[in-house]
Amino acid sequence: MIKTLFDKNNNTAILLAGILAIVVGIGVARFAFTSLLPSMLEEFLSLTYAGVLASCNFAGYLAGAVFSIFIKDINTKVKYFRIGMILSIVTTLVLATTSNEALWLISRIIAGFGSAMVLIVGGAIVMVKLNFESKTKAMGIHFSGIGFAIVISELISQYVLQSGTWTDAWLTLSLFGLIVTFYTLYILSFDKIIKKDAVKHPLSKSIFSPYVILLILAYFTEGVGFVVQGTFLPDIINSLQGLDGYGNLGWLIVGIAGIPSSILWMRLAHTYGSVNVIIIAMALQIIGILIPTLSTSIYLNLLSGALYGSTFIGLVALFLNLGGQLAGKNPVVLMGAMTASYGIGQVGAPLYSIALIDHFGNYNATLYVTALIVFLGILFLLYAKRIENRYSIC
Repeated sequence: MIKTLFDKNNNTAILLAGILAIVVGIGVARFAFTSLLPSMLEEFLSLTYAGVLASCNFAGYLAGAVFSIFIKDINTKVKYFRIGMILSIVTTLVLATTSNEALWLISRIIAGFGSAMVLIVGGAIVMVKLNFESKTKAMGIHFSGIGFAIVISELISQYVLQSGTWTDAWLTLSLFGLIVTFYTLYILSFDKIIKKDAVKHPLSKSIFSPYVILLILAYFTEGVGFVVQGTFLPDIINSLQGLDGYGNLGWLIVGIAGIPSSILWMRLAHTYGSVNVIIIAMALQIIGILIPTLSTSIYLNLLSGALYGSTFIGLVALFLNLGGQLAGKNPVVLMGAMTASYGIGQVGAPLYSIALIDHFGNYNATLYVTALIVFLGILFLLYAKRIENRYSIC
């Protein structure tokens, strides 16, 4: 078993390394910020500054997504994946060792770039390395790493906070990330013989059909749908009457619900078609977004977290896997283009969120606007289905 886990060409080892990479690149470098936000709001951050930091992080992620489109050969992909893992650790360490606002802004931007390298380029490496005839279900397992990223970063953070500070939590997360990175860098690489035979695939504009453009627009709306709860969910729950202190429980449930979600959604997509399943997932996400505006019930708001976790992670897997399939031999092209669109939504959403929160004094208006934008994404997909038969799709 140990030998299998250290075999670079073993599917189990590849999937494990891919999941652990996501835990570091997305969990430590991104979602731990959401987990620690309530503590940092009490002692260090204002809600407005937290929103700006989130927007900066997503701006870095957007830059990385656009950059990834032009990474053509496997040697370069491996190099930038490694850079992304290192940046994820270093930028987390910055948050543990300084309270300088300028350094925090810079580190959040760089962390976003690193996260993009891990999720997009790392995902492309995993897709290439996996030895399956059909990789859809296997990639569902890979993207379950997003759920594990939330759960593991949340558990580490809350454990440290029992006797320490949020600064201690950032330091612990950095050390955890460093340890895990050694394994992922070893497994998600290629033998020297394979490297010599690496093939460069040209970037073709022909894949950007009207059908694909509609998918990209829909993924933009999902980027907006992801951000508000992905940044503020613990504080949203804590702000409701009678629910102060339940925010981190809600966030933990997000991760737990997210772990199996990509696997289940990918299996449904295999049977019923990706676009059909994406529409259903986005409709459920809208319900989850609106729950905090309609009820202060702890059970319904924990359900809101479960709906969020079980949909946004599945939607990332569904969109990126579909993009990878549509792109054929160069999956990173469409995966990068789609994530760039997603990233634009991510950058804008925190900014309108904090503006509406400052104006109205609560999260309701922000959640209404977010739900409306996600609904527009469903409309884009419904129109895409109408023209689907005109194009060759997977």
